[in-house]
Amino acid sequence: MSEKLSAQCHCGAVVFKVALIDGFNTIRRCDCSYCRMRGAVVVSAALSGIEVIKGQDKLSEYRFNTGVAAHYFCSVCGIYTFHQRRSNPDQYGVNVACIAGVSPFDFTSVEVTDGVNHPKDGNSSGIVGHLTYTPV
Repeated sequence: MSEKLSAQCHCGAVVFKVALIDGFNTIRRCDCSYCRMRGAVVVSAALSGIEVIKGQDKLSEYRFNTGVAAHYFCSVCGIYTFHQRRSNPDQYGVNVACIAGVSPFDFTSVEVTDGVNHPKDGNSSGIVGHLTYTPV
């Protein structure tokens, strides 16, 4: 597993360390209804790859649809921090914007996965596009 990176929500009430599975090579977005609305770019970590240092009691959980994926966010500032995936319950998706020194705008092209037709439902088409950012 890689080195542990420092991460936190916007207000600092939730502070955590994260070891990414394959650095930033797993970066992606999802087009499901929830991910479309929250707009986060995520990377992958094993369940053992996140250590909440401060604010475990400030993390709120949200589940929808099948109730399998557990999405965590700070109850103080509302920032999405990470979620346990439905597609792979042994992994977390981690909001890159929470990682110290990282911005979603650091990545010029991010694959968008088919969350509308979820892989666990057997009808996913995989990658449905790319989100691009071109600085001016």
